[in-house]
Amino acid sequence: MTEILEPQTFRVTRADLVRYAGASGDFNPIHWSERIATGVGLPGVIAHGMFTMALVGRAVTTWAGAADAVKEFSVRFARPVPVPDTDEGTEIVVTATVKEVTEDGETRLALTATCNGDKVLSLAQALVRKR
Repeated sequence: MTEILEPQTFRVTRADLVRYAGASGDFNPIHWSERIATGVGLPGVIAHGMFTMALVGRAVTTWAGAADAVKEFSVRFARPVPVPDTDEGTEIVVTATVKEVTEDGETRLALTATCNGDKVLSLAQALVRKR
């Protein structure tokens, strides 16, 4: 039987995007201007891809028990995460399935991140060392 880990849910608001922009230096207007975002064909303001990846990484470290237990972590961005201009924002739900436990006791996780039911990452995986 395949083990499925407890889902992790993260709320993302426009305020989070402003804080992330300040921390990362990524002030691309698609992350704060509705006019610019829709003008380039996006559904609206979207979360930074690396912010989305960081939230997934936070879920992995929670499952692993410590940040230094994560040996490998990779994703591909599949779809943008629209963040409405509301107090509630949106939610990213991260799930994981144990795909393999190696002879050394390391665990390979297949990761899924969704927003409004849509997968926002593809080929997401992590390798976690034995605790």
